[in-house]
Amino acid sequence: MPPASLLFSSPLSSSPCLPRRGPSIILCSSVPIRRNANLRRRDLVLLGLTSSFIFSGPTSDSLAAVSSDQDVKMDMLMDDINAYSFLYPIELPDKNFSFKWVESRKPERYSSAAPLSPDARQRIVSERVDMIHNLVISVSIGPPNLRFLKSNDKSAWKAKDVADSILSDKSALRVTTGQRMAESSVLDAHSDIVGGEPYWFYEYIVRKSPTISVQEPNLYRRNLAVTAERDGYLYSLNASTLSKQWEQIGPFLEKTVASFRLLPPTENYVPPYKDPWRFW
Repeated sequence: MPPASLLFSSPLSSSPCLPRRGPSIILCSSVPIRRNANLRRRDLVLLGLTSSFIFSGPTSDSLAAVSSDQDVKMDMLMDDINAYSFLYPIELPDKNFSFKWVESRKPERYSSAAPLSPDARQRIVSERVDMIHNLVISVSIGPPNLRFLKSNDKSAWKAKDVADSILSDKSALRVTTGQRMAESSVLDAHSDIVGGEPYWFYEYIVRKSPTISVQEPNLYRRNLAVTAERDGYLYSLNASTLSKQWEQIGPFLEKTVASFRLLPPTENYVPPYKDPWRFW
């Protein structure tokens, strides 16, 4: 486990478009994830919950009482298969408010993970969602896109180029790379050195189509993300919510993104390039 000083440092504070002051953190657990403790995606399907509700459902009325300067209790997810960790909010004690997280994708190796685009370069290795409050936190792994990251020296990579590399490989539509990038607009990108390694931070929005439950013509998801490189692959954490509830939820997602760390590999670590034919 990384030292506490790493977990609570906040590289996002240097960003001009992100608040410099946010809620304090109460770390309530550092226990590794339990493999079968939460619902799986197939369980959600059986319950009749669709992805359109997860990503575009109405804003919960309970968010109206949430203030971004409140103390937040956070839990830790440690994925020993892919060797990373991050914190995520679970409760605002002062407001008696709880997040309703469901593990929609348990951590799994890169070779068996679900692809984020038809070319299967970038794959989502873990995901948790709060369907009530329209929140998604996911981790994906994929190789750099050489169209944007041409140098083998990662210290020379620019944050905007890293963001473009990730977003260009992230669309589920069968479209060109340029069309995939047009789906997203990068608002800010910067880098920071954490533990001697570069981490690239970026913020972007994705426009979503109106749904039966949400008829607004300008519906956006606002995303915060961080990417780090290891073994020739990019590890990215992405946290998002609807733009209209960003003022209430955004500062807590900033804490999650700032806490993301690649961990020293253990005997359970499976590098992305190992056994590419294996899908279980």
